[in-house]
Amino acid sequence: MKKLLGVGVFALSVAVAGSALAADGAAIFKSKCAACHGAEGQGTAMAPAFKGNEFIKKSSVADISLVVKNGRAGAEKKYKQFAIAMPAQKTMSDEDIHAVVEFEKTLAGK
Repeated sequence: MKKLLGVGVFALSVAVAGSALAADGAAIFKSKCAACHGAEGQGTAMAPAFKGNEFIKKSSVADISLVVKNGRAGAEKKYKQFAIAMPAQKTMSDEDIHAVVEFEKTLAGK
């Protein structure tokens, strides 16, 4: 009985942590990304959309996290039609980057 209760508590804590991660990712996206990528990830004249974005859908969280952390400029710039480069987010923690990338992946699936 104690073992079953322990498993239940663990499962609940994982579910709550997952929800918190998604919520944090949405909040970080709103404060750091939405100005260029749009409030709903729809894209703007400054940056591409995340909704339906194949790069976001198909790339690993680690690969996308590197783009967020290091930015994309010059020859590394993926979307040439946008005048500005993706700025590096060197001040964001790895945990915050991971949370925002997970949120971006939910937007890409829409």
